[in-house]
Amino acid sequence: MDFSPSTLDLVVNYLMTIKVTDVIDMAIIAFVVYNILIRLRSTTSVRILQGVLVLLVIMWLSTIFDLQCINFLLNHAVEWGVLALIIIFQPELRRALEKIGSSTGIKQMFIREEALPAIEQAIQETVTACTEMSQSHTGVLLVFERDIRLDDVLRSGTKINADVSSELLKNIFFIHAPMHDGAAIVRDGRLLGAGCMLPLSKNVNLSRDLGMRHRAGIGISENSDAVVVLVSEETGAISVAVEGSLRRHLSAETLEKFLRNELLPHDTENEQKRTLQDLKDSLYQLKYKMRRNGDGDENH
Repeated sequence: MDFSPSTLDLVVNYLMTIKVTDVIDMAIIAFVVYNILIRLRSTTSVRILQGVLVLLVIMWLSTIFDLQCINFLLNHAVEWGVLALIIIFQPELRRALEKIGSSTGIKQMFIREEALPAIEQAIQETVTACTEMSQSHTGVLLVFERDIRLDDVLRSGTKINADVSSELLKNIFFIHAPMHDGAAIVRDGRLLGAGCMLPLSKNVNLSRDLGMRHRAGIGISENSDAVVVLVSEETGAISVAVEGSLRRHLSAETLEKFLRNELLPHDTENEQKRTLQDLKDSLYQLKYKMRRNGDGDENH
């Protein structure tokens, strides 16, 4: 396709009008839209968005082909549709605002150093307890609170406020214990309460073999940023629920690695050093193999 000099001049002049603030503005919008789409991709809300897009396309076509009746109805539907969308997406909007107000990055900058040993200890004790209760098919529903506080959930149970230990967890979830049916809540490595009631998931696409314990664990992960550890009473399988998704049949090693990755602050500097060191090792091995192959060719 050929461009005339005047066209190229227009393009160059237009590009010259773009300022740094314009680029930043577009990048922020793209980042926000991308994250919204990623978060809605695994929920039933994506179907609602698809329906809205279909209606907008129909309204656009009705304008082009001068379909006055359809255009009139759709225009009035859009006026009320904005309010309807706010009501429909109320849980997602609420969760997004809560995450904006309690950013993980901000929290990690000011996280108390003294809380880290308690969190590490809680992770180790949880893995030990879940491994043993998995073998005995004891049901477990343990919620690790992160940025979004679960005070309303805590008020529905019994206050404990104790260090997390495997023996305490096994006593709480023992089948004849009074609090074994509810959830236990952990905050900053402290077991704050047990026997707590959790909201059930509203996801209609969940597997039918999931019981109320797993649906409650997924439900609280949909309504907060909590990390939920579950053990099935029927199969003994260990699972983790985060952001509305369930990861099932985890080994003890995988569970510990997952909890450490989700609950402990990431050491970015050390990770970068390890990545650079791995790259150097790979280059050294490649150089060694090439030299070895070269020596082999000369011997032949």
